[in-house]
This record gives sequence, C-alpha cells and structure tokens, in this order.
Amino acid sequence: MDKFTTLTGIAAPLPLINIDTDMIIPKQFLKTIKRSGLGKNLFDEMRFDQSGNEIPDFVLNKPAYRKAQILVAGDNFGCGSSREHAPWALLDFGIRCVIAPSFADIFFNNCFKNGILPIPLPQEEVDQLMRDAENGANATMTIDLEAQEITRPDGQKIAFEIDPFRKHCLLNGLDDIGLSLTKVAAIDAFEASAQSARPWV
Repeated sequence: MDKFTTLTGIAAPLPLINIDTDMIIPKQFLKTIKRSGLGKNLFDEMRFDQSGNEIPDFVLNKPAYRKAQILVAGDNFGCGSSREHAPWALLDFGIRCVIAPSFADIFFNNCFKNGILPIPLPQEEVDQLMRDAENGANATMTIDLEAQEITRPDGQKIAFEIDPFRKHCLLNGLDDIGLSLTKVAAIDAFEASAQSARPWV
C-alpha cells in the first residue's frame, strides 16, 4: 500500500447525499478480484450513457476534473453494500482522499485498508470546500496528514481528526498484511519455540 503523507491535487465537487457503493462501482464490475482496472468504471452509470458515451455534465468528465485526486461529497458517502471494490475503483481512478460530512462504516474502514484517506467534517466546512472545488482548475487543495490539516486554495486551513492508529498506518503505508510483516521477527520466534515445544504438531 502506498504511503499517504501530503497530497496536493484538484478537488472535484460531488454534492450528492447517500452515494452508495453501487453508484461508485456498479455490480456488473464486481467479477474481478484485482484491485487495478476498476477506475475506468468508477461512477459508471453517472459517467456514461447506455451506449458507453461520456455524459459531459458529470463532474469527472469535465476537463478540469479528469485528474482529480480529492473528492468533496455529500452526507453518508459509501452507504449500501460492503463491496471493497468501491475504494479500489476510487484509488484506481486516482482519488486518494474523500471529504464528506459522514461515511458508511464499512466503506470508511475499507478506505484505510486501501490507502485512501476519508475525512469527515462538519457540514459547514464541507460546504466551504465544496464551493472551493467548484472553481475547476483552481480547486487545488493540500491534505497534510501529519499536521491533520486541509489547506484551501486561498491558503486558509481546516483541521481534521483521525484515529492515531489509522494515521500511523496511512503514513507508513501499512495495510493488514503490512502490519503483520512488521511483527515477522516475533512471529518467527514464536513458531520456532512452538515447534520445539510441540514437535509432533
């Protein structure tokens, strides 16, 4: 998993509430177990018409937001089914941070396991960032995880909270496997001791 330290990028506005995981990555794309390749189908039913043509009005199809790395969204982002393909699709598209008033619990947890930083903020602050994001190519924000600050395009800063353990994992690029591997010496010692004590196992 890639480390998340400081991210400076374009923020795309998606002022919709209850964006569920089927909207993020529709069910027909869940056949793969690969984490790559899903970005082209992110928000598929909102980005493309039934003939596969881009819908020009959808935010991520607009030239200013095609390389957005931050998404500013409405309340209850990531609700619906628990599919981990949702953060996979966001990450494969290039989204590393989602800012919203609230998140569905399972989606929220899955983001951290995949190197995406979900930031819940009060509605008033989300509204400010949403207005910033609506400025197109000028909607550049900086997310400083170590300082726990969002720097707006005008230089003003907004602080955010994050669980210390999750912060540590993101800063060091540690998913569940990576966390286990940090204890490999202790695991090896335990296995050697266990084999010595119970050679018949």
